[in-house]
Amino acid sequence: KIMKKIFLLILIVTLTSCTNTGVTVTFDDEKSNAIRTHYENYLNNDMDGLKSLWASDLEVFLNSTEAISTDELVVLLQAQHATFDPITMSWGQNEQEDIGQWVETTTYPAGPANDAVTVTQTWFNWNATSKLTGETINLPAHISFLWNEDGKIAQEFHNYDTGEMTAAIEAAQAASASE
Repeated sequence: KIMKKIFLLILIVTLTSCTNTGVTVTFDDEKSNAIRTHYENYLNNDMDGLKSLWASDLEVFLNSTEAISTDELVVLLQAQHATFDPITMSWGQNEQEDIGQWVETTTYPAGPANDAVTVTQTWFNWNATSKLTGETINLPAHISFLWNEDGKIAQEFHNYDTGEMTAAIEAAQAASASE
């Protein structure tokens, strides 16, 4: 019985020591903190602050394989702020403290089918109250940021259901046009 336990222990130690893949995940690093600041810029409607972290050739994918331009993204963000107030981004479960957004940065080493890459991933609930109707939208969101060698965001991947948000923006724009 003791030999069986010793063998099992040796097996577990061997298996766990062979699992180092070179992938690192961090939470309080320079890139994760830069994204937290980036989100503060978004919440404060600071487009210049947002632009300071974007690469000049930024590609943004909004639930699509087709990228939009930085100018198109800025128009969408400005429409959000024209339509909603307040806008918040929250993460917390049950009685836990709301930390704003869940932010983590993962660095993947080069492999047979990929170059080395660093990606910062975020999860949060986007909460916004329509200035027109007073209704609040709460939608879960996941945004990933890929970094270039200059420490700028090269690509953004936005994944969330924009249906309610788009309908509220269109309603606010239609109401504004009819005034």
